[in-house]
Amino acid sequence: MKIAVDIDDTLNIVDRAGYAGAYIARKGLPFRLKDAHSNQFVNVYDWTLDDVLEFVHDGGITAFTDAPARKGAAETLAAWRAAGHEVIVLTARVAEWFGNPEKLSRDWLEKRRIPYDAIVASCADKGGYCVGHGIPVLIDDNPDTCLAAQALGVRAVLAVGRHNLSRAHEVRYGGANWRQIDAAVRHIAALLARTQP
Repeated sequence: MKIAVDIDDTLNIVDRAGYAGAYIARKGLPFRLKDAHSNQFVNVYDWTLDDVLEFVHDGGITAFTDAPARKGAAETLAAWRAAGHEVIVLTARVAEWFGNPEKLSRDWLEKRRIPYDAIVASCADKGGYCVGHGIPVLIDDNPDTCLAAQALGVRAVLAVGRHNLSRAHEVRYGGANWRQIDAAVRHIAALLARTQP
């Protein structure tokens, strides 16, 4: 079975408020905290997308490159691969922010010894990509991404965190940690095995 897995806030933990706050303090900028748990930099402080891009290009990219892996992520992906599953890392990271998003993502994965079979960057329509490439399972932290994939027949598993907890009930499968995500994927694999000829 093929399994697509997102990086940011799924395989890792990005401390947006911490990195942005340090930058704002260092520069003496007037921005105020809006949502410390948002998974989008533009919503963490009361700043514009242009301000965020300036921050990212002035060293803010380290919020992603230094982000720690979520506990159990590497072990779970290793177990899936050992069981014969193919793991495709599927990220929406774009060149405007990341320069070479595939290389930056590959470096992060390899530094943390997170196993995978393929990586695809700059993927805005993850559900469509999964359908087009025969991937029945997608793990992502964005409820909208998961719901769009579900609507296309992909089994989406929401990586639950503080930023999406209020919407976790909207996605059929989910997990607040990699043990729970693994249990959801195993359940889906069993369901798919029963429906295969």
